[in-house]
Amino acid sequence: MTKLALHWQILIAIVLAVMVGMLFNNPEHALHNELMSFLNFVGDLFLNALKMLVIPLVFSSIICGVASIGRGENIGRLGIKTLLFYLITSLLAILIGLLLVNLFQPGLIDGKPAGQELHFHTDSDALTQKLDTITQSSQSMTGLFDIFLRMVPPNIISAAADGQMLGLIVFAMLFGFFITRIKEEQHDTQIGFWQGIFEVMMHMTMFIMKFAPIGVFALVAKTILSTGLDIFGPLLWFFLCVFLALIIHTFGTMALVLKFTAKVNPIKHYRIMNPVMLMAFSTASSSATLPLTIEAVEKDAGVSNKVTSFVLPLGATVNMNGTALYECVAAMFIAQAYGLDLSFLQQFTIVITALLTSVGVAGVPAASLVAISVILTVIGLPLDGIGLLLVTDRLLDMMRTAVNIFGDSVCAVYIARSEGEKTKLV
Repeated sequence: MTKLALHWQILIAIVLAVMVGMLFNNPEHALHNELMSFLNFVGDLFLNALKMLVIPLVFSSIICGVASIGRGENIGRLGIKTLLFYLITSLLAILIGLLLVNLFQPGLIDGKPAGQELHFHTDSDALTQKLDTITQSSQSMTGLFDIFLRMVPPNIISAAADGQMLGLIVFAMLFGFFITRIKEEQHDTQIGFWQGIFEVMMHMTMFIMKFAPIGVFALVAKTILSTGLDIFGPLLWFFLCVFLALIIHTFGTMALVLKFTAKVNPIKHYRIMNPVMLMAFSTASSSATLPLTIEAVEKDAGVSNKVTSFVLPLGATVNMNGTALYECVAAMFIAQAYGLDLSFLQQFTIVITALLTSVGVAGVPAASLVAISVILTVIGLPLDGIGLLLVTDRLLDMMRTAVNIFGDSVCAVYIARSEGEKTKLV
C-alpha cells in the first residue's frame, strides 16, 4: 500500500484542525478548556523537538555545505565568481521580500498585531522585556557594532547555549572553509566526521517531521479554538506577499541580469527553462530536478559542460534565492504578528541571517522550518507562529524551488558569458 506523502498528511491535518477548532470554538463548551490544554501540550512538544534540532543540524549542515565547495586551491576564478553571483542574487531576493512585507504588513489585522487575535502562546511579559532590550540596543551605531560582535563570539559553546546563532553560523562557515585547507588525510577525516553527524541529524529531522501533521493539527486547532477562522486572513496576505516577491525576483531581477549582465535574450532563456521550472514546481526538489537543469542549460542554452558541471551542482547545494526570500518574509510576518516594530538594524540582522542560513541548510529536509527557527532565535522571538506557516508551506515550497532552479540556470549562463562563451541565447 502506497504511503500518503507528508504534504497530503499535513493538508488533512489542517482540515481536521479547522473542523475540531470550529466544533469546540465556544468557551462554554464542556471540553473547551481541557482540549485547549492538550493541544498546547502537543504543539509545544512539536516546537521543542524543532528547537532541539536547530543547533546541531545548522552547524553540521553549514560545515558540510561550505566544505563541499572544494579544496581552497581548486576554487579559482570560476568558483569565486559563482559564489559572488549566488550571494548577490540571494541578497536581492531577500531585499525584494523585505520591501513587500514592510509594504503589505501581512502580520497586522486592521492595524493591530495578528498575534493578539491569534492568541500566540507565550509569556507576554518576558517577551516584551526581551524585545524592549533588543529595540534599545539597536537604535544607534552601537547596535550595528553589536551585530558584528555577535558574529564573533568569545566562547562558541556559550554562544550555542545562549542561542546566539549568528556567531554559530559564522564559526561553522569558517570551520568548513578551513577544512578545505588542511592536509588530505585530516581533510577526509573531518569531512567524514561532519558528514556523519549531518546524516544523523537528517534522519532525526525526518523522524520528527513524521509527527509534523500532529504538531500542525495541534497548533492550528488551538488557534481556531480561540479565534475561529480569523487565522486565514493574515495567512492569505502572507501567501500573496511571498508569491508576488517571487514573481518580481524571477521575472524582474533575473530578466535584468540576463539582459544587462549576461547580455543574452531573456525570453529565449525563459522558454528553455519552462519545462525545468514546471518539474521543480511539481517535485519541490532541487536535487531531483538537477539532471534536467543540466541538460536544458547545456543543450538548449549552449553552455559548456565545464561550466554546468561546476555551477549547477554547487547551486543546488548553496543557492536558494527563493528560500532566502521566503525566510525573510516569514520572519518579518511573525515579528509583525507579535507587534514588534523592527528597526533598520534589526531588519538588517534578519537579512544577514537569512542570507547565511540559505547557504548552509539548502539540502536539509524542511530546510525553511529550520532556517526560520534560526532567524526567530536571532531576533528574540518565540517559535509559536511556525506551525501556522505550514498551512501554506507546501505550495510556497513548490514555488520557491522553481525560483531556486531558475536562479542556478541564470548563474550558469552568466558565468559562461563571462568566460567568453557565445551560448545559443544571444
